[in-house]
Amino acid sequence: MSHLAIGHGVVTPVRLKNRFQRHALTLSIAAASSVAVQGAWAQSPAAHHDHHHALNTMVVTAVPLSSPLTVETDPRIPRQPAPASDGADYLQTIPGFSAIRNGGTNGDPVFRGMFGSRLRVLTNGSQMLGACPARMDAPTSYISPENYDSLTVTKGPQSVLWGPGASAATVRFDRGPEEFDEAGVRVDGSVMLGTYGRFDRRVDAAVGNQAGYLRITGNQSEANDYKDGDGNAVPSQWDKWNGDVAIGWTPDDDTWLEVTAGRGDGEARYAGRGMDGSKFLRETVGIRFQHENLGEHWKRLEMQANYAYADHIMDNFTLRSPGSMNMGGGMDMDMGGGMDMGGGMDMSNGMDMSNGMAMRVDRRTRSARAASTWEWENTTWIAGVDVEHQVHRNLNSEHWQSDYEQTQFGAFSEVTRYIGERDRLIGGARVDRYRVSDESLDTATAGLTRRDTLPSAFVRYEQDLASAPITWYAGVGHVERFPDYWELSSNKAGPAGSLNAFDGVQAEKTTQLDIGAQYNDQRLSAWVSGYAGYVNDFILFDYNTAGMGTTQIDNIDAQIAGAEVGASYQITDNWVGNASLVYAWGRNADDDEALPQIPPLEANIGLTYARDAYSVGGLWRGVAAQNRTALEKGNVVGQDLESSSGFGVFSLNGAYHASNHLTLSVGVDNVFDTTYTEHLNLAGNAAFGYPADLDRGINEPGRMVWARADFSF
Repeated sequence: MSHLAIGHGVVTPVRLKNRFQRHALTLSIAAASSVAVQGAWAQSPAAHHDHHHALNTMVVTAVPLSSPLTVETDPRIPRQPAPASDGADYLQTIPGFSAIRNGGTNGDPVFRGMFGSRLRVLTNGSQMLGACPARMDAPTSYISPENYDSLTVTKGPQSVLWGPGASAATVRFDRGPEEFDEAGVRVDGSVMLGTYGRFDRRVDAAVGNQAGYLRITGNQSEANDYKDGDGNAVPSQWDKWNGDVAIGWTPDDDTWLEVTAGRGDGEARYAGRGMDGSKFLRETVGIRFQHENLGEHWKRLEMQANYAYADHIMDNFTLRSPGSMNMGGGMDMDMGGGMDMGGGMDMSNGMDMSNGMAMRVDRRTRSARAASTWEWENTTWIAGVDVEHQVHRNLNSEHWQSDYEQTQFGAFSEVTRYIGERDRLIGGARVDRYRVSDESLDTATAGLTRRDTLPSAFVRYEQDLASAPITWYAGVGHVERFPDYWELSSNKAGPAGSLNAFDGVQAEKTTQLDIGAQYNDQRLSAWVSGYAGYVNDFILFDYNTAGMGTTQIDNIDAQIAGAEVGASYQITDNWVGNASLVYAWGRNADDDEALPQIPPLEANIGLTYARDAYSVGGLWRGVAAQNRTALEKGNVVGQDLESSSGFGVFSLNGAYHASNHLTLSVGVDNVFDTTYTEHLNLAGNAAFGYPADLDRGINEPGRMVWARADFSF
């Protein structure tokens, strides 16, 4: 199977790689370059023996851009700070990402201050959404990144290949096909131990030959409540597991068929919510097919179908003692966030209320995608269709009741035109048709169905300079995003004059300019990505409408802008320094105030020494104060609580490559036991003893020591 590598939909034939590597920026977006590329500070000498970053660093402290518009990394390599078990924490090692914190795990990812379905998060090309009305189980909470081969992020509305609505970014966790030249077995895995009871273990094993393979992946991660820098315990424990199996068939060099199935579950305690998650059941089934070289110009046909089921229980008695139902932090709901328990839900859900309160919800998502790639001498064209159907239900007195149903059908086309050896023009468009129904029994819009057709498009110019090792680009994209389930809450007030949010909240329309450049020579690699956009009908949550203490979901107009810049410099043969700086800005144009939930200015500076089989490194993360706030406004999960203070955190790591089969790494996160709070956060819940009027977020972990062993056979 050595002829295949991960590509835009499924795989890319190796025979095309030489041409594609000349245009890495274009084809990482348009579907042609391999995404099985590790972050520059984590690449192996074998892969890039002549590259200035290749010092065999074995702990990732920052992930640079593979091109000015994309990030590609291997999520199996150790990270610092040691991330939690979910996808949101892993994404924070990429400049521009942050997360709305719950406590220890299952945060909600934010990119450039944008949240929710403005980020399209995919696993093996399909989307799995959570079920909690307050996103206690965000999509990334069902993802264990180390069980995937690659993580790819496409910034901004600069691709239409991967579904609708991705105005901020598209995030893809992918597993590629196994490659066996002859009958064989391989086993990879890791074990990590750390402070606060942290214990992670993972195994990834495959057996196969040239005709096919069987692959099994599994992991379990657990941790106790952590302590902040002042020694105070923060409710944050978790215990999660995942298991997946894949059966692949590769009858010839041009054909790949794979069937997958997976299951996972867990529980998590949340300092910032009135309930904890006592069940995060995930069940997934998928099939992927690809056939290449169908004709002179028809190079690839790919198809896939997926099923995902999320079964979620939240309660206040499994991981805590039932206590005060006072929300604390100004939140008006028991789960945290912005959703109440209405909609005809019986809070007992058939459960014993004498032990407290509980709620059970689920979501089924079925999706399919088909795409074809055609190639001519100077043109690559990708076109296809995708469809997704989802049903959300709640358990009501031992009977399941649907309260939301959505169907989306889309068609897309993306073209790359090579203009000589150094210039490229890329453009794409898609159109999506939506049908969404309020299936609730007792809301003002019960039985109402909304329909809409929304376009998206982009165009981008790229150039490799002849006079310097620089690639630059400039592109304009427009995305029209239909409101998601959380933004169409039929139990919340909508814009003025509407029955409720389901009736009145309009589609969000983002028009954005993206520019960027990347420089590479023997010692220095540097990059910059900038953006500026205008959002018509930006969807905003106001948690204290007109000072009345009620929640309203409204549309406003907004302006957004920002940039990420980074560099890596090889100081000597053994020393490498790296740094990044990230800034995001947003303005509510209707009210002439700051856009809420925008992370502050952040800088990261790292220094690594690597020699022979050893490496040591340090990382300093500095975050500025954030005084641009819109109090009591935000999104379904978080709201601006107050201005936040700046902070700095220093961490150390070391690693030893014992053999080709074993690597050992250790780290100390937050060496000086600093007490600090992230700006994007939830207020502590009163049930844990936090003051009911607390207007600041939950403190982050204090000093954490960890050790990890990675093995491969």
